[in-house]
Amino acid sequence: MAELGSLLHLLAGGCGGTAGAILTCPLEVVKTRLQSSQLTLRPLCLSEMQMSAMSVKLMNSTPPSPGVLRLLKDILEKEGMRSLFRGLGPNLVGVAPSRAIYFATYSGAKERLNDVLLPESKKVHMLSAACAGITCATLTNPIWLVKTRMQLEARVKGEMANNAFQCAVHVYRTEGLRGFYRGVTASYAGVSETIIHFVIYESLKQKLRSSRHSISPPLTLSPNSYDFFGLMGAAAVSKTCASCIAYPHEVIRTRLREEGSRYRSFIQTLQLVVHEEGPLALYRGLLAHLIRQIPNAAIMMATYELIVHLASSTL
Repeated sequence: MAELGSLLHLLAGGCGGTAGAILTCPLEVVKTRLQSSQLTLRPLCLSEMQMSAMSVKLMNSTPPSPGVLRLLKDILEKEGMRSLFRGLGPNLVGVAPSRAIYFATYSGAKERLNDVLLPESKKVHMLSAACAGITCATLTNPIWLVKTRMQLEARVKGEMANNAFQCAVHVYRTEGLRGFYRGVTASYAGVSETIIHFVIYESLKQKLRSSRHSISPPLTLSPNSYDFFGLMGAAAVSKTCASCIAYPHEVIRTRLREEGSRYRSFIQTLQLVVHEEGPLALYRGLLAHLIRQIPNAAIMMATYELIVHLASSTL
């Protein structure tokens, strides 16, 4: 039964992650471009003289950041619709095993920690989320590095861009195996976002369960659909809080994954970005991240909970 339960969490996590990734891919591309140090050069297609002049200005001020809609329009006009789905291949390859590993590890760690600590306490949720986040980041970082490289690769409309395999081969030839783990330290720092997310989510979920008997659901919704939308709301709220608090690690991770990057370590990148572009640069792309991540987290968590509930009720 324990093995069957682990397989169930693997399946539920994989399905939830895949559903969210497919629906929010264009915003993922925009967010990555906004986080990059190259965003003012590639999307706006500046001339060499303009780029030279801007490079001098960047040393003393925060670079201008195009808005989400402006960048979406720019990518569509200059690179075509397909560029909004750059990196979808690695995303689809990686999101199912990534979410499956995450949820299976989280569920397994929580089950074991409940035996030695106060069951379902915040400490259990935090340690389980940390364990799951570190495991997932270590095993899947090569996939996300390839995805980031593909999303940062601007191309002229109609021009063939490298696919995931070509990108992976290029990384291996130029940087070796270590190249696939660039940005992993930022991913470890990003575990704080996961911890905050799950602590708030589990707390809201417990409140939903306790209030379900005292607050009757709307007449138009069945109890199951009421639970489903409640979980989506809990996931959205918890992810919003976590993303706003821990967002800078996303910018640092993208910078570390840039090809030929002068960014070498987490602390060095943090200091360099703040020194050259100001503290606000650590929040570039936050709007696109929230627009993408909130529905993505809601879809993923609700799908996960629904599959677990349906499968558990039939076993």
